[in-house]
Amino acid sequence: MPAHAHARARASRRRGLVALRLGRLAVMGAVAALILIAGVWASWGTAQHVMLSKGRERGTMTVTSCGEDRCTGPYRPTSVGSTARDLVVVDSEVAVERGRTYAVVVKPGSDEVVRTGTGGLLYAWVPLGGALLLASVVVAGGLGRSRLGWAFGGAGLTLVTAAFLAL
Repeated sequence: MPAHAHARARASRRRGLVALRLGRLAVMGAVAALILIAGVWASWGTAQHVMLSKGRERGTMTVTSCGEDRCTGPYRPTSVGSTARDLVVVDSEVAVERGRTYAVVVKPGSDEVVRTGTGGLLYAWVPLGGALLLASVVVAGGLGRSRLGWAFGGAGLTLVTAAFLAL
């Protein structure tokens, strides 16, 4: 086989490897981005009520009873324009105890409330913390960016741990 045929074969192989590498980077980058977007999306459903509470009904809830996944109790307003309610509902996963009173914000158009303050804010962003932990594996393994993977993992672990400790 002539020398120029070997050179062409090597160049073709090299282009194929470059294309595979770029394809892998594109796919893994898209997967990591999708995981992070899903984490933000899942967190924002609750976080928006905690972070953007201006103009919303704010008050306190005293927990009187708890079921498997929800706790209930009366709501007393602390903001202007808010109305008292005999019964509001909060997720029991936010570490509430019977008999205790918590600062809450009412989700518009419902009798569901969300805890406010540091604990409520951190709890709202827990899905993003989980997404960061999952994306760290994709970034480090699939993209080969171990430092960025460690940063994502550390940020996710910090967020989840802080929420656990705050609640």
